[in-house]
Amino acid sequence: MWRSAASRRLQSSLFSPLSANPNLNHTSIRPLLSNGMLDIYMRQSVFLLSSQVHSSAIGGVGEVTSVGGSAIRGQGVAIGSARAISSFHELFQHYGRCYWELSKAKLSMLVVATSGAGYVLGSGGAIDFAGLCCTCAGTMMVAASASTLNQVFEKENDTKMKRTCKRPLPSGRISIRHAAMWASTVGLAGTSLLAWQTNSLATGLAASNLFLYAFVYTPLKQIHPINTWVGAVVGAIPPLLGWAAASSNITVEAMILPAALYFWQIPHFMALAYMCRDDYLAGGFRMFSFNDPSGWRTALVSFRNCLYLLPLGWLAYEWGLTSEWFVLESTLLTLGIGIAALLFVNERTSKNARRMFYSSLLYLPVFMSGLLLHRLPSEQLQNNSALAETEQDRKEIIMYHEIQRDEIQQRKANVRRAPVAYASIAPFPFLPAPLYVPPDS
Repeated sequence: MWRSAASRRLQSSLFSPLSANPNLNHTSIRPLLSNGMLDIYMRQSVFLLSSQVHSSAIGGVGEVTSVGGSAIRGQGVAIGSARAISSFHELFQHYGRCYWELSKAKLSMLVVATSGAGYVLGSGGAIDFAGLCCTCAGTMMVAASASTLNQVFEKENDTKMKRTCKRPLPSGRISIRHAAMWASTVGLAGTSLLAWQTNSLATGLAASNLFLYAFVYTPLKQIHPINTWVGAVVGAIPPLLGWAAASSNITVEAMILPAALYFWQIPHFMALAYMCRDDYLAGGFRMFSFNDPSGWRTALVSFRNCLYLLPLGWLAYEWGLTSEWFVLESTLLTLGIGIAALLFVNERTSKNARRMFYSSLLYLPVFMSGLLLHRLPSEQLQNNSALAETEQDRKEIIMYHEIQRDEIQQRKANVRRAPVAYASIAPFPFLPAPLYVPPDS
C-alpha cells in the first residue's frame, strides 16, 4: 500500500509541468530511491519525456520541449562546471603536494631561517625588512631547486629505501622531466631575485651552494663517506649568504653562525646515519658508520664536533657580535648536546643515538634565537659608516679649498696691471720700474 501511494506521488510529480516543479531534483526523490523505487522513477522519466515530445508534435506546442531542453542543457552546463572545478582542485592539490615534497619544504624552511638570521646579524643597527623578505624568498627557491635535483638524481636509490620510497618520483606521482622543469624554474627565479634585490656576493653564494649540493654532494653520497663533511659545508653557506646580502661583505664576525652550523651537522647526521644504517645500505649510500661496525668512531667524531661548539659563544662576545649573556647560554646549550654525545660514546645504541639526534634538533633553533636576542649592532658596519662620514667631510673640505683657490685666482685676474713707466725705457734702461699704488688704497 505504501509503495502504491509513493508511486502515485512520484507519478504526479513527474507528470506536472517542469516550470511548476522547480524543486524537483535528486534530493526530492531520495526517499523513494532508497526504498527500491529506482525502476519506477526511470520508467516514469522516460515516459514523461516521450509524452512531452509526442504532445508537442501533435498539438504544435513547442514551449514544453524548449523549456525541457533548456533545463537539461542548463543542468548539463552546471554539472560540467562543477566537474571542471572539482578536477582543477584535485589537480592543484596533487601537484602542490608533489612540489612540497620535492622541495623538502621543512628542510628548506630551516635553511631560510639560517639565512634570515645571518641577514639580521649582518644588518647592524637598522634592518631592511624588504631586503630580508627578498633574501628569504630567494633562498627558499634556491633550496627547493637543490632538493628537487637531489631527488631527481637519487630516484633509483630512494625506491630501495623505506624512508624515501613514497616520495613523488619513486612512487610515480610525477615524472622526472616535470620535476627537472620545476627545479630549473624555481632555481632560476631564486637566483634572479637575489641578483635583483641584493648583490653579486649573495647571488654567487646561492648559485655555488646550489651547484655544490646538487652536483657534488649528491653523487658523492654514493662514492665516499666524506659526503657528510661536504654536506656540512653546504649547510654552513646560507647564513653567510644572508650576511652578505645585508652588508655586501663578509667579516670574521660573520663566521660565528656558519661555524655553529658546520660543527652541529656532524653529530646530527652521524646520529641519523647510525639509526638508519640498514636503510642507507639498501639505498646504496656510503656513510661513515658503514665502516664502523662497533660505532666507536662514529660516536667519537660526534662528541669531538660537539666540543668544537663550546668556544663559539665566547667568540661571539669577544668579537662584539653579542652581549656577555650569550656566553652563558651558549655554554649551557653546548653542554647539553655534549652530554648526549658522551652517552652515545659510552653506550653505542640506537636509543642513545636517537637522544643525541633530538638534542641536536633542540640546539640549533635555541642557538640562533640567543644570537638574535643578544646581538649587538655590528661594529664593522658602524666603522664603515664613520669612515663614510669622514670621507664625506674630507671631500667637503677639499671642495671648499678648491673654491677658495678659484676665487683667489679670479680676483687676481680682475686686478688692473700697472702701467709701464716711461723712465724705464731707453735711453735710461738701468733705472728701476716705478712702484704702482692702486688708487683705492
